[in-house]
Amino acid sequence: MSQAPMLTDNNRDAGVVEEICGYLTEEPSRSYFLFAGAGSGKTRTLVEVLRRMTGVVGHEKGGQVARRLRMHGRSIRVITYTKNAVSVIKSRLGDNDLVGVSTIHAFCWELISGFNDDIRAALIAVKETQLERETAEALAKPRGITAAKQRDLDEIKDDIAAFRTTDVFLYHPDRETYGPGALAHQHVLSATAWLLRNRPTLQIILKDRHPIVLIDESQDTMKGMLDALMELSESAGSGLTLGLLGDHRQRIYQDGHVDLPSLVPAEWATPELKMNHRSQRRIVTLINKIWGAKLEGRTQPANGVEQQHRSEKTGGIVRIFVGDTSRSPGDKVLGENWCAERMLKATGGEVAWGQNGYQMLALEHKLVATRGSFLDVYGAMALLDPNAAAPTGSGENKGPAAVQFLFNELEQLGACIDVHGVVDEFKATEVFRRFGRLDEMPENFQERASRTDEMLQAIESFASIRANPLATIGNVLEPVLSANLFDVDQRLKVAHADKSPPPSAPGRGEEESKHDRMRRGWCALFACPWSQLQQYSHYLSGNSLLATHQVVKGSEFLHVMVVMDDKLAGSNQISYDKIFGGMDLGKTDRENIEKGKETTIDRSLRLLYVTCSRAQESLALVLWSSDPDAALARIEASGWFGEGEFEAIQIKAS
Repeated sequence: MSQAPMLTDNNRDAGVVEEICGYLTEEPSRSYFLFAGAGSGKTRTLVEVLRRMTGVVGHEKGGQVARRLRMHGRSIRVITYTKNAVSVIKSRLGDNDLVGVSTIHAFCWELISGFNDDIRAALIAVKETQLERETAEALAKPRGITAAKQRDLDEIKDDIAAFRTTDVFLYHPDRETYGPGALAHQHVLSATAWLLRNRPTLQIILKDRHPIVLIDESQDTMKGMLDALMELSESAGSGLTLGLLGDHRQRIYQDGHVDLPSLVPAEWATPELKMNHRSQRRIVTLINKIWGAKLEGRTQPANGVEQQHRSEKTGGIVRIFVGDTSRSPGDKVLGENWCAERMLKATGGEVAWGQNGYQMLALEHKLVATRGSFLDVYGAMALLDPNAAAPTGSGENKGPAAVQFLFNELEQLGACIDVHGVVDEFKATEVFRRFGRLDEMPENFQERASRTDEMLQAIESFASIRANPLATIGNVLEPVLSANLFDVDQRLKVAHADKSPPPSAPGRGEEESKHDRMRRGWCALFACPWSQLQQYSHYLSGNSLLATHQVVKGSEFLHVMVVMDDKLAGSNQISYDKIFGGMDLGKTDRENIEKGKETTIDRSLRLLYVTCSRAQESLALVLWSSDPDAALARIEASGWFGEGEFEAIQIKAS
């Protein structure tokens, strides 16, 4: 009788692939939730399961599933969070006609595209539910429905009226569309979730196309979509088997469930990946302590597998540095440079720390905007659309839809102007051709010549104004809009033509209507320096030197510096000063604790876990605290850091 091979520390998760294949090939198949922590090899596990379930790798029962799928023209569907993840899975899997891989947005649109009557019904139903909920919430408040709130309710009613008169709905997963019938990302998700619950035909279509659906990063998947899919797969033999992959400790978006593991049905399988193949032991030890911390203000359970490091990864360097948050932005940059010098010494001269070869991660978008010198533009964009102003790990955000042409048409036109301000007319003509503007040229020779002159003058004015270092975005837009060079979103045209002053910002505790917020955003945007727009564009595309936790989700770096500065957070949703003792819990925190609701401590711990777990070899935490002495005392007592791993920041004079 042969013995099973003994598992070493490094391959303790080796049986998980076969375990999952077993669930998917049972009769009937069994849904599962795979707990996969940071650096655990989740993608490798997913790909190996797919290879066995589609006959690429010899597997008796998996081969049978593959033959059934091919016989009925079906496939396994994999839904990932980012377009980068889609590319990685496809490249590792190779050409496989039995597996479809896409983002959640693309998957949803594939299901509902063309069903215009159903989309209309879904959007109206979703908006009517929102209207009913927000009206009830407002009436329950002492002040009732304020003027600001009534404006928001009226906008919801206007949306409903617009949906009723729309015949065809449009959407493109890779960019924001605008105009009649154009759907935003959230519309596509919410409409699909509603239709999966209320249209049996769509349920049948889904099950017939994709009897097995595997969802990566399930902790961040929109609640409504996840709930709808879980309901469809509820009973054994329902025709739909779900595989959820994720780590609730790494949830960074509010769309996902607060505690997904607690919602997994009892009959589901719950395999686990316990290894961390990415990081050195010291870093793995730290992230385990972060998640297991018993902090005042924590309401979420510290459930989840404690990760194990690889046997050969016994080193790693961790440091935390604490400075005074009242210091100027310039001083803070100097302080962070000093921290890098300390890391250079701690790591024994690791070159990356001396040559800016490490990855800086911020926990606040405002911090990135401040360090990158585009805070004015970011603030304006956040007013126009807080959900689209910052980049996300999915790569879907391209900025607010109403200003898309700033990053497309106008950016490409700007590339036709050389450093001396000379316009390359051939390149400019190609830009206009690319965006269909030459199709609208008059046929009459004289009118055509006149229109050409008008366009050339506008381009030259555009080039001249943008060359002025004091030019605002509003200044640069003037000739472009006056000459109607591009097909621009009507909202931007109307806002630019409106020369009325912006509404006052709401006072503490005051409500602000969406209309007033957006008007303040437009006024702020037009007043922003033009020079900030390119920096903001780089930030949106993920190319800024300082990245946020959303952008690097799923990534890894040899050396990481995490910068925490609550002063620049712009909200009370997260607070690292509260975690490290530089600030006490507030009234809202204590109210949420009593209600068992998520607190700033819960959110902050998760984001800290995400950023720290990106590091492979060395990790520097930089905390700008309102009370550095108190924070250092709490850090010393926490047990997270050992002697010599924490110190106050010494800012060198410039």
